[in-house]
Amino acid sequence: MLDVHPPHESPHDWRDFVLHLFTITIGLLIALSLEGLVEWQHHRHLAHDAEASLHAEIKSNAQGMSDVLADLDKKQESLKHDVSVLKVVIATGKLPKSSSMEISFRIVSFDDVSWKTAQSTDALAYMPYDLAKSYASIYATQNDLTDTEKQAARDAVVSLGFFINDDKKEPDLTPAQAEKIIDRIEALQGQLLLVDSLMKGLDAQYKQFLAGHP
Repeated sequence: MLDVHPPHESPHDWRDFVLHLFTITIGLLIALSLEGLVEWQHHRHLAHDAEASLHAEIKSNAQGMSDVLADLDKKQESLKHDVSVLKVVIATGKLPKSSSMEISFRIVSFDDVSWKTAQSTDALAYMPYDLAKSYASIYATQNDLTDTEKQAARDAVVSLGFFINDDKKEPDLTPAQAEKIIDRIEALQGQLLLVDSLMKGLDAQYKQFLAGHP
């Protein structure tokens, strides 16, 4: 808060009045400049800390993406095998000997604490626009990917529904049941294609950002 005090003595003439007015004006300008400088330094420090935290978080999230993408490919191959087994059941009415099926999916989580903190502290408002836009794009893709993964996990659980209450190591499947399971697996396969697409897009965003901000 700025305090403005009137002169201790009344001005004797117009020259004294102008001098007092000029002195007060200069004092106010100096005080406002100092206050603005302190606030600017605070905002600059806030943005700098947020940038460092966001960079570290993105770098951490980017690690292991190649392994995640490779695991998605394995999941698709496993599901293709499951469908081929089920098609044998439809054709013959029985499971082929020594057959095995695997339906699984795990959600890959991505940290976003630094992003949420930057939003809540308004640190993004003090960053260059292009940089803030890059952060927003990366974390928006992360959110979309997480939602898509959750749906894939649900599809995996639905695909396993028939086997949950069956105590047999080799459950008896009818052709009609096999057809229903194939439908569910194919829905999961389609969802995994979307997960794979978003994962590759996020991986590309990570690489582009980290290459531009080493």
